Amino acid sequence: MGQDWNAAWRQQVLLTLAGETWDLIVIGGGISGAGILREAARRGWRCLLLEQRDFAWGTSSRSSKMVHGGLRYIAKGQWRLTRDSVHERQRLLDEAPGLVEPASFMMPHYRGGFPGPRVFGGLLTLYDALAGRRNHRFHSAQQLGFMAPGLKQDKLLGGTCFVDALTDDARLVMRVLAEARADGALAINGVRVQQLLRESGRVCGVTIEDVERGECLQLQCRTLAVATGAWAERLRPNDGHHQLRPLRGSHLLLPGWRLPVAQAFTFLHARDRRPVFVFPWEGATVVGTTDLDHTEDLDHSASISSEELDYLLAACAQQFPQAEVVASDVLSTWSGVRPVVGSADEARQGTPSNETREHVLWIEPGCVTLAGGKLTTFRPQALEVLKACAQMLGRDVSDDGAPVFAAAPMLPIAGLSSSQWRRLAGRHGRDLPRLAQLLEQLGCATVGASDALWAELAFACEAELVLHLDDLLLRRSRIGLVLARGAEDYLPAIRELCQPRLGWDDLRWETEEQRYRDLWQRHHGLPDATH
Repeated sequence: MGQDWNAAWRQQVLLTLAGETWDLIVIGGGISGAGILREAARRGWRCLLLEQRDFAWGTSSRSSKMVHGGLRYIAKGQWRLTRDSVHERQRLLDEAPGLVEPASFMMPHYRGGFPGPRVFGGLLTLYDALAGRRNHRFHSAQQLGFMAPGLKQDKLLGGTCFVDALTDDARLVMRVLAEARADGALAINGVRVQQLLRESGRVCGVTIEDVERGECLQLQCRTLAVATGAWAERLRPNDGHHQLRPLRGSHLLLPGWRLPVAQAFTFLHARDRRPVFVFPWEGATVVGTTDLDHTEDLDHSASISSEELDYLLAACAQQFPQAEVVASDVLSTWSGVRPVVGSADEARQGTPSNETREHVLWIEPGCVTLAGGKLTTFRPQALEVLKACAQMLGRDVSDDGAPVFAAAPMLPIAGLSSSQWRRLAGRHGRDLPRLAQLLEQLGCATVGASDALWAELAFACEAELVLHLDDLLLRRSRIGLVLARGAEDYLPAIRELCQPRLGWDDLRWETEEQRYRDLWQRHHGLPDATH
């Protein structure tokens, strides 16, 4: 019988939590919660983060992978959101190279289409002004023939190129959490907050359940921050009106060879004039995203619908007609639920794409709830939450401009290319020395055609609180998305490497493997109607 190392560590830690009084407890292990924990920890607060499933389980591992200012927010008059976004985008590019990387985006223009080169160029001039640098250029139709072979040519006028950024969203969360832990914070997954504790009308703690063992206990805190995304209203008293409007965005992942693109493309879908993106990511090609009301149970993973699949395939056919992409080409899918703040009056809600992406804070004594928001602006959002909590503690919090990420140590690692080193430094930061020891033992081989190294899987098992197999294959690494059939062909080798490091006996591994296969088929394969 194996010893489940993570379960043993969790049990020991949970037993000590009840005797503590925390300055801050953060509920939610996505990018928002991780950002709040990081900003509190570096200021010396005694802080704890609780995540009911896995870090980045929800929206923060199922986003469109973009770190961007949001061009469309300018058109909607959301200047502050765009300004903050482009500034934070640059900060992340500077602080986390290898994790957040610049990406060239191309908007093709067609005769009679909107927006034309002049209108779009004017929008980008404003965008660049907010960013403080010029980052766009127009290319003729002839130039695009060389830059983007396979692009729809009929009535093509040319294309405007601009610069934004891409990331691995789940690894971004893990890196932020690692920085918080380095400054003394504690973050635990698999812990569900059942209810808030109140005393004299003030939130003073939480009742929690260890999801893995079923044990319950109470924790005391001086302030509480709720950063649970689309689930933010569950712990908050309300009058029956729901202000959060869960919106689903679904994506397709295609093999890179099936729809090869050297840069990101953005264009308006012919069906509804919504922006769609096609871009290279992790050696594959992403097609996304949809934007529609998510009416299903939030406690279950979101899944792509047959209608969304058809919509995204139609986008491929529209813009890359020669590729003739069909459903059987799809490697995997993912769907995320955006926590958008809608009108309190549901009758006044408009189309999903027109809802604001601004965030709001809901404040009650002892508790601050973050509703809405964007991945790109997680740091200023975290500071707003922390300032509100600090007022309740009689403390002062200001934006001192300190970096979110410590620089990764410059280690010579034999066998790695410069691009591999940059990638590992971006994803693992301070933990690079420990990963380097595993690279010495296991070598620098990648898992199949993915960019992930076998040593990264070993590191995740030993150091990143893997509770279930899907944590490892879908979030600590992305091989369950980028390798065919959820990396099914590699499961025996993964078992040989990871089972002893996780301390799982044979029955546990086999149970986890079946659980993972079922989960992948339901939530990352094609919708049932296409089988």
